[in-house]
Amino acid sequence: MYNNQIVQLKKLYSIKKSDILKRLRYFKTTWAKSDNEIFSELCYCILTPQSKAEICYEIIRKLKDNKLLFNGSINEIRPYLKKARFYNNKSEYIIRAREFFKINESIYIKDKLNTKDIFFTREWLIRNIKGIGFKEASHFLRNIGFGENLAILDIHILKNLMKFGIIEELPKSLTKEKYLNTENKLREFSKKIKIPMSYLDLLFWSNETGKIFK
Repeated sequence: MYNNQIVQLKKLYSIKKSDILKRLRYFKTTWAKSDNEIFSELCYCILTPQSKAEICYEIIRKLKDNKLLFNGSINEIRPYLKKARFYNNKSEYIIRAREFFKINESIYIKDKLNTKDIFFTREWLIRNIKGIGFKEASHFLRNIGFGENLAILDIHILKNLMKFGIIEELPKSLTKEKYLNTENKLREFSKKIKIPMSYLDLLFWSNETGKIFK
């Protein structure tokens, strides 16, 4: 049964590989964009816990179109977030993140991210940005082109890890130790089946949702 699942996974990989590669290449281009765009990705990842990715993307787009993401007050942005779960908390997290990175009315985020040590940067984000945990930090770093060795352990990925016997059960919560341990298990599985971890993440996600998104 297990071997058949691996065969099916590799078949799916061969079908979706080119689309996944396009998406990963797109992520790589993001780092060349402005600080505002990088900050937008961070805000998107703040919104995503327990909320649909497409809805969060639309929320960020509307905030930018209405010139609120970089300058709006919490009362101005809150109504736009109502389709995301825990929108009151997330409104506050976005405002606090903006205050953290804002100097003289401009966002400066890129020079604060150490792209030479992504594991250090992930933990730095978790320590400094309210609403960002291991999953959200990994998601953000992947979306700006630095996710080759990071796992985004959301429910879609965890279901697949259980399906392939990488974990025994769905965790009720992920402590730092559990997250890093599970990430290492996924890394080993990736090496074993010869599918890069960044590809495997999007492959699992698309297998659950039918889409290759962000």
